[in-house]
Amino acid sequence: MPKRTRFTTWRPLATAATAALLATLLTPAAAQAAPSGNEPVHSYEDAIREAVWVDTGLDGDRDGKPDRVAVDIVRPRETARQGRKVPVIMDASPYYSCCGRGNESQKKTYDAQGRVAQMPLYYDNYFVPRGYAFVGVDLAGTNRSDGCVDVGGRSDIQSAKAVVDWLNGRAKAYTSRTGTTRAQAGWTNGRTGMIGKSWDGTIANGVAATGVKGLKTIVPISAISSWYDYYFQQGAPLYDSGPEWLSDYVDSPDARAKCAAVQQKLVDGAPRTGDWTPLWTERDYVKAARKVKASVFLVHGMQDLNVRMKHVGPWWDALAKNGVERKIWLSQTGHVDPFDFRRGAWVETLHRWFDHELMGIDNGIDREPMADIERAPGQWDTSRVWPPSGTRTATLRPDRGTQAGVGTLGLHRGHGTASFTDDPQLSETDWAAQIDKPTPEKAGFVTRPLTRDLRMSGSSEVTVTATPSTPTAHLSAVLVDLGPATIRDYADAGEGITTLTNRTCWGASTPADNSCFKETKAKTADVDYTVVSRGWADLGNHASDHKGSPLTPGKRYTITLDLAPTDHVVPKGHRLALIVAGTDQGLIDPPADKPKLTLDLSRTSARVPFTGGTAAFARATTGAAPATPDATLLDGVREPRTIHRVPEASQ
Repeated sequence: MPKRTRFTTWRPLATAATAALLATLLTPAAAQAAPSGNEPVHSYEDAIREAVWVDTGLDGDRDGKPDRVAVDIVRPRETARQGRKVPVIMDASPYYSCCGRGNESQKKTYDAQGRVAQMPLYYDNYFVPRGYAFVGVDLAGTNRSDGCVDVGGRSDIQSAKAVVDWLNGRAKAYTSRTGTTRAQAGWTNGRTGMIGKSWDGTIANGVAATGVKGLKTIVPISAISSWYDYYFQQGAPLYDSGPEWLSDYVDSPDARAKCAAVQQKLVDGAPRTGDWTPLWTERDYVKAARKVKASVFLVHGMQDLNVRMKHVGPWWDALAKNGVERKIWLSQTGHVDPFDFRRGAWVETLHRWFDHELMGIDNGIDREPMADIERAPGQWDTSRVWPPSGTRTATLRPDRGTQAGVGTLGLHRGHGTASFTDDPQLSETDWAAQIDKPTPEKAGFVTRPLTRDLRMSGSSEVTVTATPSTPTAHLSAVLVDLGPATIRDYADAGEGITTLTNRTCWGASTPADNSCFKETKAKTADVDYTVVSRGWADLGNHASDHKGSPLTPGKRYTITLDLAPTDHVVPKGHRLALIVAGTDQGLIDPPADKPKLTLDLSRTSARVPFTGGTAAFARATTGAAPATPDATLLDGVREPRTIHRVPEASQ
């Protein structure tokens, strides 16, 4: 992995009191009164609340006028009186009016003057008293903004980028949606951090990929890095609809009346064939990672079946290649905010991150371990870098076993063939539950019981050579830890959490905006196996990830499936399994046919990153051959399902 680099932009040199640090940024008159930046010394109740409309320079709704996006602001009154400029924390979202934010689906509310009364979530309650401004941006086409939602495209990204430009004196804003009175951002030093979960975090990724000046850090939570990978993987459809459905879901009534042309462009540009088009190129932020200047604190659930872990691997690697300062948290949850699975530690860590990146406080967070990984519900490990040093890829090979239909997984090249017939009614949980018995819908391969723990960390690949019986075929490949464990129940409606009735408070409150939120606890399941990584592909994409073609029945094809990254320890005594099958019910859509596929085991393999590489795998799988496993049905979580077509929490 490339060495992590430190920022060469503004950083204070002194490490004494915070007040002294901030004094270097303030006017001489204000320096004596400088707050620490750590403590809630400003009044939230008396904070300035205002709205401006920023000119995006686009006319997405084609009404002949530049689109203006609504920007609601909460900022300390004391710093304004003293002439001190403050940094900004910003969440740009399509959900402020249509659907709500967070575990309690909060929406923006307004007072009689049109000023925001309740800002969803806790960011303003907690950070405004600590010397930050909080800015909530309605994406174009949503809530009080002009324009059209284009699902991660130019309009979405420009909605937020224009606000960063305005905060840094490079764009125009107005005090009303249609008026001519200009609004200035003289109250901020322009240093901006973007945060948000799901679509909001996706916008943060996209804005960072423009390289806009003034954006100093982003905190993308369960966020998309390439919109193609939200709808497809290597040609296999993950959902039965495209971005036009999502756009219509969040459009304001005004946008629905004006944005038919944008909707049609989404339909035309995103054919259900799974082929890559210019629409997807525009929405691929990974390709522009070289432009990213902001630091990145990434958070994702390793069992997120909505915005899947595929969005982590290429983005993280591209950021590393370009020397971006990074930090990462990986949980056992599904599509869940860290505020709802590790609340106290999260707020403290986020506070220190923003203090370091936006206030310039040398609190040491940049010298702490890069990664926090949840090993069991509520139990966390750290890694100095991620993936950890010493991680190397081992090539594992499936082979026929002593029992027909139950194969082995090791380091030696396999022989012969294995066959299965696609059954779209079955899923990865069905396959894993019957791993020790031959079933017609899967090909399964299992290691010996491990003699020591074995850590997987990073992204895997599975290369298969398969002969289909039909002109269409979809493939799934999953890695499974076979052994008893207590895990977060990511397949439950709460995706690994249970929401309680008691509340805890995070920041100051007003009668209209309460900082107290319902607590949660881990929702767990006792299982006999855990699916730890997945990947899918249309075999018709064997020659190109970007374009598929019909198959010739009876002809042999080779394709490499990209599996999502993970960080998982397979414990001593457990086994590691590779399963290759067809449609993963609930996670990909089936092909037009129900093919039988025959694998050439001599040309099928899995490349898996282990701490210690091939040698570690060899040591962990060296031992006496086990007795034939009892072919009982293993228990796991309920079958996966397409929980959402919306990149957000349950609505």
